[in-house]
Amino acid sequence: MKKLLSLLLLATAPAGVWADEGMWTLSDLPAAVYEQMKAEGCQLTADQLWGDDNAVVKSVVNFGGYCSGVVVSPHGLVFTNHHCGFEAIRSHSTVEHDYMLNGFYAQTYADELPNKGLFVSFMLEQQDITAQMQALGIDTLDRQGRSHLVDSVENARQKELTQRDSTLRAEVKPFYERNRYYLTTYRDYEDVRLVFAVPKSMGKFGGETDNWMWPRQTCDFSVFRIYVDPVTGGPAKYSKQNVPMQTTHYAPVSLDGYGEGSFAMTMGYPGSTERYLSSYGIRENRDAYNAPRVEVRTVKQQVMKQHMDRSEAVRIKYDSKYAHSSNYWKNSIGMNKCIDSIGLIQQKELFEQKLMRWVEQGSRTSTQGKVPTFNADAFAVKELSPQLMEQLYARRMRLAKARTFFSETFLRDIELPLRAFRVHNGMEVKGPAGKRSKQYVSFDDNSDQWDQQTERDMLVALLENYRRQVDAEWLPDFYTETIDKKYGGSVARYVDALYAKSVLMKSGKRLYINKRRFNRDMGVRFGLDLSDVWSKIREQMAPLNDSIDAQEKLLCAAKLAYEKDQPHYSDANFTLRLSYGQVGGFMLAGKPSGWYTSAPSIVRKMEAGESVEDYRVEPVMKQLMSAADFGPYQDRATGDMHLCFLTNNDITGGNSGSPMFGDKGQLIGLAFDGNWDSLASDIFFDTRLARCIGVDIRYVLYLMDRWGHADRLLDEILKPGR
Repeated sequence: MKKLLSLLLLATAPAGVWADEGMWTLSDLPAAVYEQMKAEGCQLTADQLWGDDNAVVKSVVNFGGYCSGVVVSPHGLVFTNHHCGFEAIRSHSTVEHDYMLNGFYAQTYADELPNKGLFVSFMLEQQDITAQMQALGIDTLDRQGRSHLVDSVENARQKELTQRDSTLRAEVKPFYERNRYYLTTYRDYEDVRLVFAVPKSMGKFGGETDNWMWPRQTCDFSVFRIYVDPVTGGPAKYSKQNVPMQTTHYAPVSLDGYGEGSFAMTMGYPGSTERYLSSYGIRENRDAYNAPRVEVRTVKQQVMKQHMDRSEAVRIKYDSKYAHSSNYWKNSIGMNKCIDSIGLIQQKELFEQKLMRWVEQGSRTSTQGKVPTFNADAFAVKELSPQLMEQLYARRMRLAKARTFFSETFLRDIELPLRAFRVHNGMEVKGPAGKRSKQYVSFDDNSDQWDQQTERDMLVALLENYRRQVDAEWLPDFYTETIDKKYGGSVARYVDALYAKSVLMKSGKRLYINKRRFNRDMGVRFGLDLSDVWSKIREQMAPLNDSIDAQEKLLCAAKLAYEKDQPHYSDANFTLRLSYGQVGGFMLAGKPSGWYTSAPSIVRKMEAGESVEDYRVEPVMKQLMSAADFGPYQDRATGDMHLCFLTNNDITGGNSGSPMFGDKGQLIGLAFDGNWDSLASDIFFDTRLARCIGVDIRYVLYLMDRWGHADRLLDEILKPGR
């Protein structure tokens, strides 16, 4: 296999390389970055990192298409975060057997629970196909055209892979604002079973009170297992006959811990960052995306919480939805705060002015004092225009804001608008293709996932809020034509009628699309009005999107050319990345944050549980965390039981569940959060403040041992050769 890295030695890392910044693709990891990793304490060779059959990276998984995870045993055992396993745990929970509340441990293989739709993926290879995509004309196409071309290339590659191995999957994604394209090959495993979960009180300890905050004590982990075909040993859909995966690709779990300044790295699937984004784009994010998102989710979450507090059955249904909604609600609040507090827009403006002066000059002075000619054609920066970009963003701002209010109100976490909208977007039409007279709309019973009274109250509050927030041109017709004229302006009466009269909310009922009843159905008309507004917003945004995309691409290309002597990483796009740095805290308001939390800190919070709901735990948890001796899980250097710790590794959403490795590739923790003080890091990585919060792997094992008594799992993890 071709070696990953050049072994050229550099005397020093180039200016601008930070040990704690960067989400690096391993398939083309710059030699300078690898050398810096070694200088920071990494003891892994390039092959041990990526190239060997048993390289560290081969234990890392994409968990479910939204998180990360790591294989920790030769029998396919996977660690990820508790909040990543949240929906799987919730889906198995009932009032009688509430695994969310009480936790879960499968005593035997037979007790491990299958999860419909859950999968894990291993990345096998990645290649740069930029030249191929450019030859096919990717740079001349609009968003829709690019999407079609990417799909066609992906499908052609998928056909080749399937002929060779039906378990492989191809994926083409843009990097560096579409200046480059990569083709990645994955192997998916679709039989993934729940094995172990701590009670929610510990897996989500601190709740919204502590979310994005430091110090943290959350034991944010859950355990799953990959099952395979008993004959081939390869991926297979769920079957009772499937057996646990047998693999040599697993991460060794360490009880040795780490110290302040120790080397640490994460590997995982960061979802999305926008660090090449222009100052105009940052302003749009702040005002047209984050602010409206906070406004709508505040309304939605208040209603959810009221109903969840009244009923255990409702709480089980909405636990996962509420957690997901509130996570990015708080993230948006913190991001806007950081954007303003550090003057990020102004910083970007100054850099863009400097960059444009260089572009206009057409040359720059290199570090050797030479003045090479700037190749404008190669980067097309001669078409870059800050004035045009400013005008385009100004025109898109009102549309983007309306789009956010619309999507947050009607297309998230609420069943009726989603069903109504999907009817008019071709997602729910059933029956024989081409025979309109026999085509119909019908919804399966998913009442285990929502509660009608909760949904009704949410929809009333959201409809009233939407009207207050948007201009009249973005109001669907049902506001004036039905709510005002027929129901005297009463949103509550209108919503009651929707639930009572529409067939859309009656699971299993068929509504034939060529019958007069179809267009008379209140829910169908509701969805049609929604679709009309959505289409209007999208149609007006489309040409602006294409023009802005082109300018952002040129701006990124100019930056890459301007800093061509420095290694660069692409923005996150949920592909496998490595980040590295050290264990350590930060200074905030002139005081050190500390770099780990210990058992006494969680006990103090538990004692405040009567007044702070998010700190309430079962009595046994307080007893366990008050122990005088934590046995082999206690840190030998500090004498403390470490709970959570900080590194300056570069992470974002999607990195949840990412393994945190020590200098020799040993597993020391699982990443689960960032810190409040640097929530603008998706746009700008502040090396002084940005930190990754991880749960110590010894804390994980301690609760598996002392609370779960999961001896069979501990032996599997800590004594794999037995």
